[in-house]
Amino acid sequence: MQPSREIARLLEIMAALRDPETGCAWDIRQTFATIAPYTIEEAHEVAEAISRNDLEDLREELGDLLLQVVFHARIAEEAGAFDFGGVVEAITRKLIRRHPHVFGDSGALGPEAIRRVWSEIKQAEKAERRARRGNEERPGLLDDVPAGLPALARADKLTRRAATVGFDWPDAAQVVAKVREELAEVEEAADGGDPKRLADEIGDLLFAAANLARHHGVDPEAALRGANEKFMRRFRAIETGLAQTGRDPADASLDEMEAIWIQAKQAEKN
Repeated sequence: MQPSREIARLLEIMAALRDPETGCAWDIRQTFATIAPYTIEEAHEVAEAISRNDLEDLREELGDLLLQVVFHARIAEEAGAFDFGGVVEAITRKLIRRHPHVFGDSGALGPEAIRRVWSEIKQAEKAERRARRGNEERPGLLDDVPAGLPALARADKLTRRAATVGFDWPDAAQVVAKVREELAEVEEAADGGDPKRLADEIGDLLFAAANLARHHGVDPEAALRGANEKFMRRFRAIETGLAQTGRDPADASLDEMEAIWIQAKQAEKN
């Protein structure tokens, strides 16, 4: 089978991989649940390629993410639920419906009006879904924030959603005060020796930090990814520096490693 730029060929390949008689044994065994972790992982790898501004890698990672969509759609088609065409139809219908200022007759709208209309349409869609499922219980504002999001990203979305009804600190200075308060409670819990309470207080501190990032317009998940990459670069500098003397970090003192770390940090700033 030859590679192709066409979606149709990708769908054919996926069908061949899932064929019960001639397909791939691993692909045949997969379910929505077993490939869900891969779907999340591929989305993260797309974000990582974007953070590196690596467009060649981004093309590859977007392909991997598209495969996840095709995989889910194929499993659903085999179950008689929907197919890939149904997925495309659903998203095109949604995009048209949520952009009346482009595809409808509402006329030009400013950014604030666009956000308001988008939110109103989303709420109407949620009401339709509840009615279709026969669920008349009034939903909570935060109920549909996905539990599967990375924790920092979910904290950002939870506080952002709560802020839409005024449940928010008026300014970032008050969030900074909250971060300091939570840090003091972490220190108190650490002195108390209760592991569960300490974990709770560290969670509160991280949540407050995510809220602070939102107040400053910073994506906390992206910020932490950047910090992770920075840590890796500087630790690699330690390994490289020690290797020049025939050693590795296990053979060095903390002071020696810290000195190389500071040099690497200064070099990045320069």
